[in-house]
Amino acid sequence: MINFQAFHGTVTMINDFPIGINGEGEGCYTLLSVDDGFGTSVNFVVSPTTYFVDHEMVSVGDRVSGYYDGNAPVPLIYPPQYRALIMVKDSPYQNVKVDHFNSQLVSSDGQLRLNISPYTPLLLTNGQVFTKNPANRNLIVIYGPTTRSIPAQTTPYKIIVWC
Repeated sequence: MINFQAFHGTVTMINDFPIGINGEGEGCYTLLSVDDGFGTSVNFVVSPTTYFVDHEMVSVGDRVSGYYDGNAPVPLIYPPQYRALIMVKDSPYQNVKVDHFNSQLVSSDGQLRLNISPYTPLLLTNGQVFTKNPANRNLIVIYGPTTRSIPAQTTPYKIIVWC
């Protein structure tokens, strides 16, 4: 199971990230530097398989959240360098939660419970409809207001199943 970890901040630099020999991967990988505004920076390696929520284009100066596997090995360098699994461009109109949701549709950290309506789109990362139960899966949940309960409850705008 993926241990989703997030880093939030402002994109400070975007550069090509050379990979492979003879330049075969040239232009396919990007190094995205993110600073949290408190002196901590992280570099994300963005690959062709990195999922960008809503297929948003990211530029220097944008506020983003990068999700990576906290259990994956990383090189011992500074700033830390993580393989980006999911990138989210921050928006004042929606919230995004990336996590494993159990059989009760509660996130693994116990902070969010989903109340799915018949009108909540359930999609795969390729944009196709997901027709099964989203419980006990890794989900990208796009939502708005929540209750003030513990866990907070919401009816998501959209759920993307991370297979």
